[in-house]
Amino acid sequence: MLLAMKRDILRNLAAWKESPGRKPLLLRGARQTGKTYILKEFGRAQYRQVHYFNFEKGKELDGFFQRDLDPARIVAELSIYGRQDVRPETDLIVFDEVQASPAALSSLKYFQEEAAPYHVAAAGSLLGIALSGARSFPVGKVDFLDLYPMSFAEFLEAIGEVRYRGLLEQKQELAPLAEAFHQDLLGLLRRYYFVGGMPEAVQCYCNGKNLDDVRRVQRSIIEAYALDFAKHAPPHDVPKLSLIWESIPVHLARENRKFVFSALHPSARSRGYEDAIIWLETTGLIHRSFAVETATPPLKGQADRRCFKIYALDIGLLGALADTPPEMVVRPEALSSRYTGAFAENYVAQQMAAHGGLPLHYWRSRGGKAEVDFLCEFGGAVYPLEVKAGVNPKSKSLKSFADQFHPPLLARSTLLNLKQDGRVLNIPLYAIADLPRWLRLAATSQPLHTSPRSC
Repeated sequence: MLLAMKRDILRNLAAWKESPGRKPLLLRGARQTGKTYILKEFGRAQYRQVHYFNFEKGKELDGFFQRDLDPARIVAELSIYGRQDVRPETDLIVFDEVQASPAALSSLKYFQEEAAPYHVAAAGSLLGIALSGARSFPVGKVDFLDLYPMSFAEFLEAIGEVRYRGLLEQKQELAPLAEAFHQDLLGLLRRYYFVGGMPEAVQCYCNGKNLDDVRRVQRSIIEAYALDFAKHAPPHDVPKLSLIWESIPVHLARENRKFVFSALHPSARSRGYEDAIIWLETTGLIHRSFAVETATPPLKGQADRRCFKIYALDIGLLGALADTPPEMVVRPEALSSRYTGAFAENYVAQQMAAHGGLPLHYWRSRGGKAEVDFLCEFGGAVYPLEVKAGVNPKSKSLKSFADQFHPPLLARSTLLNLKQDGRVLNIPLYAIADLPRWLRLAATSQPLHTSPRSC
């Protein structure tokens, strides 16, 4: 049983329930991110009754969808099967592991068209939904929500540090935090670097604070993913998937973090491995960040699909893949210097995905002499974000970007306290999830014609 962890997505689910244009919901996410738990928790809090049907555990359920996809008949038969009347408006119907029944996935279309008073929420792995073979995927007939591993803010709440989450979210000025608070948050950030955001790992940490037990949970999750490789992927891609997945720490430890195919095998080429990378992306196990040379919106149109970085979906799993020691929680120097930057970047990528869900991009100058870790597209402008694992904020690349593109603001995320220096904004790593709000505050507190100070 999971602890009663409050997840931010509950607010989105409540909004879905009350929406006048509500459609059946499809909750997507990588395996073991907590989809089943969150739908049950939402149902218990918001509905008279939850009617839960798991299509992997109950193989016979698929039979109710084989004759036809008439919602009235399906609801009547599911009521008999579950020994409880399913009522419209007041009850929640949950189709879990819906990818195991392509017909059930297709039925969502008819629930939207013919049975709108019934509240239906389906959950499935990103991989399974993509490979489900639904005869008629309900395009335009469903609402989507995506669930990621727990963000740092959610982690704070889960471990009883909700006051720090409130402190950061309620802050309305760009003044530094009290030094005691800043140091506490850095310590909590190191804990998150190790534990990560997979709900089972966070629960394990909450139960006993034993980091060795947390690492065993993470390794078990990684083993489960490896079994998914063998179960679902084309046989010829399975060795490639393992090579790519296990090589993520190695690539991120490189100076420029770029994914290099020859690091997998001397003869490896992109053409032979692209399908495997897309497979991992489809499962939600990795995030890709693509290089751009011209930082003008929309960034998606500028992306070089041949040049990218790969980040793990969760920093805790990255640590398990890299076999980082538990001592890093209390002694930062215990993390090898070649991994400090990798962890900082992967952490930022994870928070940006969880809070924005936007495609990731980074800037690389022509010739590759300068590089900025992330580009953030807000309000029709592109802002550079340089990530530093320590307290040295100097960045020639950030200055080079500023000279070339003249952005409204320059952002960097480090272990330093919150501070604005002209148009250069330093955001502590523990506060990076609120990047859009910090940028808005910075934009209104300084004249935009001010030249950036030293980067």
